Amino acid sequence: MKIVVVGLGYVGASTAVMLAGQNEVIAIDPDEARVDSINVRKPPISDELMDDMLANENLSLRAYKTAEASELENGESVYRGADFVFIATPTDYLENTGFFNTESVETVINDVETSGGEAAIVIRSTVPIGFTERIRSSIKGRVFLYCPEFLREGTSMSDILHPERIVIGTNLDAEESKCAAEKLASLMLGAIKMWRAREDDYCKVDKEDEDVPVLIMQSREAESVKLFANTYLAMRVAFFNELDTFAELNNISSERIINAISIDKRIGDYYNNPSFGYGGYCLPKDTKQLLANYNDIPERIIRATVEANMTRKEFIANHIMEMVGYLPERQTNPRIGVYRLTMKSGSDNFRSSAILDIIRMIQREGLNVLVYEPTISAVDELAAILGIDKNIVVENDIEAFKNASDIIVANRYDENLSDVREKVYTRDIYNRG
Repeated sequence: MKIVVVGLGYVGASTAVMLAGQNEVIAIDPDEARVDSINVRKPPISDELMDDMLANENLSLRAYKTAEASELENGESVYRGADFVFIATPTDYLENTGFFNTESVETVINDVETSGGEAAIVIRSTVPIGFTERIRSSIKGRVFLYCPEFLREGTSMSDILHPERIVIGTNLDAEESKCAAEKLASLMLGAIKMWRAREDDYCKVDKEDEDVPVLIMQSREAESVKLFANTYLAMRVAFFNELDTFAELNNISSERIINAISIDKRIGDYYNNPSFGYGGYCLPKDTKQLLANYNDIPERIIRATVEANMTRKEFIANHIMEMVGYLPERQTNPRIGVYRLTMKSGSDNFRSSAILDIIRMIQREGLNVLVYEPTISAVDELAAILGIDKNIVVENDIEAFKNASDIIVANRYDENLSDVREKVYTRDIYNRG
């Protein structure tokens, strides 16, 4: 098959690499650096397994910049002759509208329409509930499928080869749409099976992992699965964070409480490590979008989850400021060191990371912040990300950072900080000494 994947973030890149073992895959992205990475067989994101596969496998994969997609070497649009076009472009949540910005998705759909190609369009971007149905009703004669992703940044390649389920939203009242959904499921399952059969074994599969359930449903239902799944995860993070807040203020052990609670099989020993708040690209925006979709529908838990996350960040920021006021040296101008902006270990992304809001809160009080983030080279770049321009310094020498910081704030503990452990403030109970 000929497959086009639009968007080379962690969803699009992992989708493209997975399918390129058996199919001709063309990837499209506006970012020249990401396109060049794919073409020299380097991952455009931080992912060790993807790095290995790109370097060592004979993949039928070529990337182009978005501007080149309309006319390639033969003068035809990249979309002509494609069987499927996967859309994995970003859909940021807009606070002023209360909904995702789906402009990038709609632009690709328009480009496919203009090309004259007959590909079925598979939307992997997160969209508001009802979006796929609305697009389908406005554009006749084309199949639209919604296939949500459940991937983690840093491990997206492994996750796409080890799916817990494949969810496909379609129009169950149209035979052509149902057939396209089944064809998509076969395409994805075939790629997974091929990689699992590799002698070098990229996919170590447990017996219970052998059969991947495929759930084909109405598009609105599939869109709901994505938003409700992420909101549940956010709610779980918020719950353990509030437990941790209670424990910290009462001088009791979060770790012992959480370990005892998690033995209960109904609760489980997973996703229970306290943090400064849930962050990353998906959870903050997906919870807000689901809340917006409720509109006049009665609810309490979804709103509480969104509000609890900001409450947690405010508590962490206030606690840090209280701590620096009681440093042994009683400095009048303490330096607060922030170790990494990434939301979790193994990721190179800090979009909507909880620590960003905490830095902003600290900055508003006029305190000095020193940031160690090796992926950022200049303070101007950081200031643009944070929307601030004063009292902040970037230090990419780890030893200089540790020496200059009076307190070091770390959402996730790292062994790089072991020699200054007494300076470190973290709520990471499974790595904290």
